[in-house]
Amino acid sequence: MKIFAKTRFYYGAATISFIAAGIMVPLMMIFSKRKSSILHYWNRVIIFLLGGKIISHGIRDNSVDMFISNHQGIIDIVSLEADSNTDIRWVAKKQLFDAPWFGYLLKLPKMIEVDRENKAGLVKLLRDTKETIHSPVKRVISIFPEGTRTDGQELLPFKGGTKILAEKFELTIQPIVITNSKKLLNEHDKTAHNATVHITYLEPFKVSKANKGWYDELKNTMQECIDNEYNTYKRER
Repeated sequence: MKIFAKTRFYYGAATISFIAAGIMVPLMMIFSKRKSSILHYWNRVIIFLLGGKIISHGIRDNSVDMFISNHQGIIDIVSLEADSNTDIRWVAKKQLFDAPWFGYLLKLPKMIEVDRENKAGLVKLLRDTKETIHSPVKRVISIFPEGTRTDGQELLPFKGGTKILAEKFELTIQPIVITNSKKLLNEHDKTAHNATVHITYLEPFKVSKANKGWYDELKNTMQECIDNEYNTYKRER
């Protein structure tokens, strides 16, 4: 059984790589005005081919400025793109943009690049955020405040960059909790199974500089949802 799960992982990884680099990137080059639709459709195809499905809870609010989510692996991104036709502008580290060919998956739809090793990176992040929220074309910024994927149930400490952005522009945020995604494709132990990814859309709120504790409150709210998912339904994050 373990061997089968391992084999499925490599099938899943190969499927994602082929569709991302071999289909999505060329299509976005050809149909430059349909980048978002291409991402939504082919990410739904990925979920199907991996033997997964998505169930959402709560209401996804596409009028917000930013989605903030926990992060286990690539399936989190695939699921959020597949679940709705939101035009998402992902925040991703510079190394991903620099990846040969695959980097076009981020460059073509003009995702937000973050250079963590350069102090000017924060200035650019602020500039790109301002550009996004004032653009006539509505896009929702999406960020993983933990800064990296993790295998544990406990949220990692949230990075300061997200807090700076949200307070600088007093963004309206929708927290999102994703569970069971690593059962579909677990990048930590390299296994994969048929699975249902659950996406819980929590109540949106507008950041106020007057509320000094909002960032800790956000983390606690998301952790409570993660704990409830596991304790009630045994769905890991």
